[in-house]
Amino acid sequence: MFSGIIAAVGRIAELAPRNDGTSTVRLTIDAGGLGLDDVALGDSIACNGVCLTVVEKQGDSFCVDVSPESLSCTVGLGEVGELNLEKALRLADRLGGHLVSGHVDGVGEVMGFKPIGDGDDSCHLLEIRAPQDLAKYIARKGSITVDGVSLTTNSVDNATFTINLIPHTLAQTTLKRLKPGSRVNLEVDLIARYVERMLNPTAPETA
Repeated sequence: MFSGIIAAVGRIAELAPRNDGTSTVRLTIDAGGLGLDDVALGDSIACNGVCLTVVEKQGDSFCVDVSPESLSCTVGLGEVGELNLEKALRLADRLGGHLVSGHVDGVGEVMGFKPIGDGDDSCHLLEIRAPQDLAKYIARKGSITVDGVSLTTNSVDNATFTINLIPHTLAQTTLKRLKPGSRVNLEVDLIARYVERMLNPTAPETA
């Protein structure tokens, strides 16, 4: 589990296909400011909101294997570039954001990204359109994860929602790079999913 509070911005430095007969790729990730001293092989690190397993460590870098399934239903893992990093929670950690599983529910599209007010150090209004089947899980003033970042929605109109990003969030994450047309990983509130299941216990679930 994760909290959606980004610890560092890292960078995919290298992508290499695994020679195992599948389309699995191995990513070498420069951890940036994410300390790896307490990270062991087999530990989980959220990369742009995707829970991945550390399979190798090399100084200030670590490696993860990404399956074809993960590549097909997420963005930001198939090319060299920056990404948000967070280590898995320990039981004694503070839950600064909200409960995040690291399992992406869908890919959204940025419809708008603009400053609110004047000056370089200003808040920004982010507007995202989610896949239609996720609309029922998104509520005004509810929690949602965007590229691994725990955020609170301002408004919701069907499957489109807005978020007010403060300067600190922009400075500490990759969200400052967004623009209309950008695609982002979305994970809806875990509690909302369980509530739906309790209300509709016989409804079929799909991947």
